[in-house]
Amino acid sequence: MEFTMGGRLEVRITPADVGKRVSVRRRPEGDGAGAEFTDTVGVLTSWNDGVVSITRKSGESVHIVESSLVAGKVVPAAPARRRGPAASFRELAAVTARAWQPVESEPLGEWRLRAAGGFTRRANSALPLGDPGLPLGEAFERVERWYEERGLPAYIQTATGAEGTQETLCAELERHGWRREVTAEVRIAALAPVGDLDADVTAVRLTREPDEAWLSRYQRFSTPGPHVLRVLGSGPAVWFATVAGGEAPAAIGRCVVDGRWAGFMAVEVAPEHRRRGLATSVMAALARRALDEGASAAWLQVEEDNEGARALYDGMGFAAHHRYHHFRPA
Repeated sequence: MEFTMGGRLEVRITPADVGKRVSVRRRPEGDGAGAEFTDTVGVLTSWNDGVVSITRKSGESVHIVESSLVAGKVVPAAPARRRGPAASFRELAAVTARAWQPVESEPLGEWRLRAAGGFTRRANSALPLGDPGLPLGEAFERVERWYEERGLPAYIQTATGAEGTQETLCAELERHGWRREVTAEVRIAALAPVGDLDADVTAVRLTREPDEAWLSRYQRFSTPGPHVLRVLGSGPAVWFATVAGGEAPAAIGRCVVDGRWAGFMAVEVAPEHRRRGLATSVMAALARRALDEGASAAWLQVEEDNEGARALYDGMGFAAHHRYHHFRPA
């Protein structure tokens, strides 16, 4: 990382650069002899009372004492992806929301309050895609009250790591006492290579609705009530994949086709049937159906600690577009 200008380190950022992507270098605590500098890249979210706050693309907030800065500059947005489909954060946020719709929703300005009886954070969180029409502190309080009225924990879903994402909103949530509980990646890829995977799809059965067998394999609920079925069945064009395996399916998956996008969710394989390529077969079968319906790009979401799924999707050509987070009041 290069900061020098004519051989000197310079701090070339000011509080006027809040909201911009920056790169800074600081002295370590204690400033011990021979200690190395620490570099941080992210969005400058505040500069108050001698403390500089930067939100990295991972969503992590870093707070730096101003006096420890030895260099800093504004840097351009992360370079555009060189493979796979081009997509803005706003486009993907809308597509992913349509693929997992709540049972109840209500606008809060340009935000959307969503509830589905507590089934998944995605369907039971506020989606802030614009101006809530209130000062942020009041908007946060309104979100808390709305979920409290429904007997649900309050969550706000945010995003970081791409142009137009919400690092500043994440910092505001933290300042108001909200904390991140879960972080996941939204990954995208070209769809055709997924459909072309070397996989046996002959045993994959595709249906428009989840049957009892499919639901028996899905691990996200204990009893499939009406709210669960409403969420699972939501989306422009929904497909469910099942691979038989005895009393319960060996593998399942879900795909939502929405224009050029095909979103993959709920890909699960029974423990006793793993390492047989069944997840790949499910993905390939769903991708081929989505290609038949006119889709050309793929997306999915994977939690950061799911190393097995991350490795699988790496091999299929999926790469991270941005990260999303669920914040909850402390």
